[in-house]
Amino acid sequence: MMALAIIHVAFPRRFDWKKECGSLSLINRQMMYIHTFFIALVVFLMGALCVSAANDLLNTSLGRKVSLGLFVFWGARLVIQFFGYSPELWRGKRFETIMHILFSLLWTYFSLVFFLACYSW
Repeated sequence: MMALAIIHVAFPRRFDWKKECGSLSLINRQMMYIHTFFIALVVFLMGALCVSAANDLLNTSLGRKVSLGLFVFWGARLVIQFFGYSPELWRGKRFETIMHILFSLLWTYFSLVFFLACYSW
């Protein structure tokens, strides 16, 4: 998750946000950058929590509740992968299709791990 968060640094250049967001109002352009930063920060902190408190996530009541919340987060992200983005964005495009599949698998993995963690006994 921490690596995933760090990848967000490349988003503006990879997706040419300077050009793509040029026609947006100042507030919308800044929201793109600021929301991306905070999403990356939250994902980084999720990873740091898993690294530093894995035992607590599995073996405490609060940890299992946090794991349930993380399951809901990643489960929602998995659903959005299929119903929030148009298949036009990846279908018939080799690189984009590979990324769609890899990220679908990653969101599935995160969802499954946290689902199992919140019901560990």
